[in-house]
Amino acid sequence: MRASRLLSIVLLLQTRGRMTAGQLARELEVSVRTVYRDMESLSAAGIPLYGEAGCDGGYRLLGGYQTRLTGMTADEAEALWLSGLPGPAADLGLGATLATAQRKLLAALPEPFRAPTGRISQRVHLDTAGWYALPEDLPHLPAVAAAVWDRHRLHIGYRRWAEPRQVRRTLDPYGLVLKSGRWYLVAATGQDIRTYRVSQIDSVQPLDHTFERPSDFDLARHWQDYLDRFDTRRRQGTATVRISPSVLDRLDHLLDPDLVRTAYETARIEPDQWSVVQIPLETIEHTAGLLLRLGTGAEVLGPPALRRHMSEVATALARTYGRAEPEQIRR
Repeated sequence: MRASRLLSIVLLLQTRGRMTAGQLARELEVSVRTVYRDMESLSAAGIPLYGEAGCDGGYRLLGGYQTRLTGMTADEAEALWLSGLPGPAADLGLGATLATAQRKLLAALPEPFRAPTGRISQRVHLDTAGWYALPEDLPHLPAVAAAVWDRHRLHIGYRRWAEPRQVRRTLDPYGLVLKSGRWYLVAATGQDIRTYRVSQIDSVQPLDHTFERPSDFDLARHWQDYLDRFDTRRRQGTATVRISPSVLDRLDHLLDPDLVRTAYETARIEPDQWSVVQIPLETIEHTAGLLLRLGTGAEVLGPPALRRHMSEVATALARTYGRAEPEQIRR
């Protein structure tokens, strides 16, 4: 375990440059004191490390020191091969680059690891697209990705859901996120950091100006915070619903995962084997549309406004389908 951690420290410094003991401790999930001991061991082993004191200090490797892919285990090689996603890489214009990198990795591996690593793509396929969703048209994704890599400011045209529908924005593109087959751009505009769906970008103009990405900005942490805030904003309460056993068994095919999770966690089985569950409530209209998927295998108990709306929709549907068969169908 310690040998693996020492190698990780060298690889982190090799790829990221200077890092403080605190940053290394957080990355490796150990104490700062452990990092200090590891640094002493690496220095004693002849690794050319240089430490700088002060708030802007840290550790770095001297003289362009590089380690090689020696000591890699078969499990590590297979896990690394799984990190290649051909679909997203092609979206970014990196499909050929990924294929070349995989070939180079395969050539660099020890002979015993080549066959199992090559087989992994035939045993596990990673499909990041969501079910029942058409592929998005992403003509501007490569240009946006290039601006992210090169820290170039962008001027974009963007189609919003709210009015005014068409807007123009000047952005500092911090990063890209792939979520359920959809690409999102996280970018700063003024003092705000906002999220833009890449498929809604209809024009991109890279500017000559570069920008400085904040050193403390963490894309993964920002995205999780964004998701948490998004869920908080869109939830307006809780709906109570009675669900039949057959519908409850198929609920994960009928509703969104977060609604299903809450329903299963709160399910209370009644004597007639139906279950009373709680589900997060957005707008009345949106939640009613979701619950209509459950058909007669569900009954809304509350809130009253949602139950009334479901009744009005059901009554309107009964009027529509209670009429005689349309003339054009009878013909």
